[in-house]
Amino acid sequence: MHAQTPTAPHVANPVAPQPGDHPFAATRLPFAPGPGKAGALYSLPALGRLLGRDLSRLPVSIRIVLEAVLRHCDNRTVMAAQVEALAAWQPAAPRLQEIPFKVARVLLQDFTGVPLLADLAAMRDAAAALGRDPALIEPLVPVDLVVDHSVMIDHWGTHQALDQNMALEFDRNHERYQFIKWGTQAFQRLQVVPPGFGIVHQVNLEYLARGVHRSDKARGELQLYYPDSLVGTDSHSTMVNGIGVVGWGVGGIEAEAAMLGQPVNLLTPDVVGVELTGQLRDGVTATDLVLALTEQLRAAKVVDQFVEFFGAGTAALDATDRATIANMAPEYGATMGFFPVDEQTLAYLRGTGRARAEVTAVEAYFRAQGLFGVPRRGQIDYSRVLRLDLTTVEPSLAGPKRPQDRIALGNVASRFQHLLTLPGPDGYQLPAAQMGRAVTAGAPTKAAPALTLRDGDVLIAAITSCTNTSNPGVMLAAGLLAQKAVARGLTVPAHIKTSLAPGSRVVTDYLDQAGLLKPLRKLGFHVAAYGCTTCIGNSGPLAPAIEQALADSGLVGAAVLSGNRNFEARIHPLIKANFLASPPLVVAYALAGTLTRDLMTEPVGLDPQGKPVFLGELWPSRAEVQALMKLALDPGAYRKRYALVTERPGALWKAIGSSRGQTYAWPASRYIARPPYFERMALQPTAQALGVQGARILLLLGDSVTTDHISPAGNIAADSPAGRWLQDGGVAPADFNSYGARRGHHEVMVRGTFANVRLKNQLLPPGPDGRAIEGGLTVLHQAGPGQGTVMPVYDAAQAYQAADTPTVVFAGSEYGTGSSRDWAAKGTRLLGVRAVVARSFERIHRANLVGMGVLPLQFKAGDSWQALALTGAERIDIVIDGELTPQRDAVLVVHRADGQALQLPLTLRVDTAAEVDCLRQGGLLPQVLRQLLAGTSGVPATQPGT
Repeated sequence: MHAQTPTAPHVANPVAPQPGDHPFAATRLPFAPGPGKAGALYSLPALGRLLGRDLSRLPVSIRIVLEAVLRHCDNRTVMAAQVEALAAWQPAAPRLQEIPFKVARVLLQDFTGVPLLADLAAMRDAAAALGRDPALIEPLVPVDLVVDHSVMIDHWGTHQALDQNMALEFDRNHERYQFIKWGTQAFQRLQVVPPGFGIVHQVNLEYLARGVHRSDKARGELQLYYPDSLVGTDSHSTMVNGIGVVGWGVGGIEAEAAMLGQPVNLLTPDVVGVELTGQLRDGVTATDLVLALTEQLRAAKVVDQFVEFFGAGTAALDATDRATIANMAPEYGATMGFFPVDEQTLAYLRGTGRARAEVTAVEAYFRAQGLFGVPRRGQIDYSRVLRLDLTTVEPSLAGPKRPQDRIALGNVASRFQHLLTLPGPDGYQLPAAQMGRAVTAGAPTKAAPALTLRDGDVLIAAITSCTNTSNPGVMLAAGLLAQKAVARGLTVPAHIKTSLAPGSRVVTDYLDQAGLLKPLRKLGFHVAAYGCTTCIGNSGPLAPAIEQALADSGLVGAAVLSGNRNFEARIHPLIKANFLASPPLVVAYALAGTLTRDLMTEPVGLDPQGKPVFLGELWPSRAEVQALMKLALDPGAYRKRYALVTERPGALWKAIGSSRGQTYAWPASRYIARPPYFERMALQPTAQALGVQGARILLLLGDSVTTDHISPAGNIAADSPAGRWLQDGGVAPADFNSYGARRGHHEVMVRGTFANVRLKNQLLPPGPDGRAIEGGLTVLHQAGPGQGTVMPVYDAAQAYQAADTPTVVFAGSEYGTGSSRDWAAKGTRLLGVRAVVARSFERIHRANLVGMGVLPLQFKAGDSWQALALTGAERIDIVIDGELTPQRDAVLVVHRADGQALQLPLTLRVDTAAEVDCLRQGGLLPQVLRQLLAGTSGVPATQPGT
């Protein structure tokens, strides 16, 4: 295992061409990173003078990206003209220029990191098969992998839950962890934070993130300093934007390219400035603020745009509140939610144990570049400006199906009752006669009567997810509320699955020091794991009687969690209503036990004397929280905890054995298998037809189809194609683990593509009750046996592929929202889907589709598949005539069963010249492998346009 020290910046090399080769060599200037120290930097003020431009009015985030483009400029991978174009950024210009952004490092978690590692291992095999040295496949930038997504809440509500869940985690994931350990010795720049230390983004914030990096020392040269930047294989990699680090989530496909030295190519973005004014009222949390911003920014349509916060209200927010807001950038749709470096940033770096010299260097660097401090109104030219007065933010929840659907706390009960009978995709369509129904779960015993459940009953209450567990303010508030509730004699109903999954072990330390762990445990919130649990779908099972009652009755049970995602079937496949809330509100709803009670006017519960206890009596004041904040930013505690990553990674991790060598042996496994993307790959790409002819429609989907719908991470149903395949290999349903844990095996994942139990494919006829049928099903429209049959998507796709028939998917707006899940694109490609036609795409998934060679095509304004009256009986052509260029038009030709043909123009969402070349090469993975081998073997590198 290769691990960095917690007090020293990453050292990465190479970071830039040699000064003599640099088109802007005059901008490399000396600077003092600290008293008596000497270093160098590529100076943005010097670049501005050289170009005759005032760069100080550019958004801060654009200037940080500009520094990276300047530093790597070599007129080969980064052209001087691209530096000049980005320096000339204008707020409202057409976005046609491509930015080649080389990041300082790459961040992985294990759900996405394991398949990425499998791809790298397969690349080494392919290199060997082509007669090249496998060691050529090696990350060129530091890569941090945090193992945090594999623990499930099987045990809860007891002091032993943490140890029991970790033991199960290591037992289930033994093969995966062996593979990760092989990777740590095979790849020199791969560093691993083992299981049990925390959630990837909180670990990144508290430990891995550096304000600045410095290059290796070279004879006669000053060390080069440059800002931290990253891409991560989890969409919430944006969390680190809260401390001034530029970075965002990408799919594993793009992350592989970035770690192998390729630039992340993106169109020059619009930058939306968000001015925050005022301050939060007492009783309002950072979670309430981020839910308000998520609602506002999603409505403002900031997809593919940078969001940058400024103003006096921004300057007053501490770094942990900023990180909470930045974490949710994927939920409001932005590429980033960026906060500049200022005194709040430095205070956080000091409080989390960074070395004094490092913090000094951060301040010196950002001041030297003119990047220090939060801008005020009028200082920066933004594409547009949005404003939020913090005094208007109110306590809220979000749900029950999307994080942008904010509901003020006082409206939750009435809104939920309305949704129960509301028709359409937003509601639950319950008949009026079922309102108020009671469902019995289990049989009565001598010890207890049978449990009675009703729609809206809280069944899961989880303090979980990096969004909130990284924020001491809301965690301390949860503990204080629990303390007051215990003092009043309140309890949580025994059937509610309560869990506390801190984002790092430091959280447990300060809660314990504050005396708040004990009351949380008293209410059932025992520490159950250190990792991403309920929010990713690792909530674990409910009591069998409850699961049976939910399955039999269709009851709308509820989960309340302090997470960032609440998409359908994500939290638990049988829980239909999922609400995001601050940690103290999670505790409050656990006490209340239902969503149908108005916590603003009705009591949370009754004390032992029968006296009502109201939320206002339990809610901690800001002064009470602030009095404990010093416990949460103790530098010594952070240094001590994170030193254990290298010194004492844990007995369970040490006990994991692994193979050694440059290539992997691929033992028989239903967790890990060599991916098929490089089979029969040649050093030179073959010409490929870019259009689609004679395709069938695999799915007709509506709006807001998420990557969870496309590639679920949670439960594997025993009767699903993936479940049947596992059982055929001798894996019992009890040992299925999850789709997320089995992402290293393509045979599982392709069978799980479009397998979400809440997927609504409108090719399907309505059910007997007239409602839409849900699940991973489609209708086979192909002459011969099975025509017109409803079957699993995987089975239909196999039938189409056997007949050499391509398929397409049609969808609505915001296709691919949610996690940066590369398997949503990989699985789509392996099913034989050649194109996805949608009204709009989310950024990461669109790029992933291109990376896998799947065409993303967008309807023109006003057009949709519904307007075409598609039924599935049609054959589809997609015609791309002439030269392939970014964002060019294509033609959709619909051949109806009666012989009529209809043509409709589409936009091919291949946005950059780099993506055009990627399609010509058959996808990003073979493209990168060819470039690596060509660059070291004398084979001419393939240039764009060849």
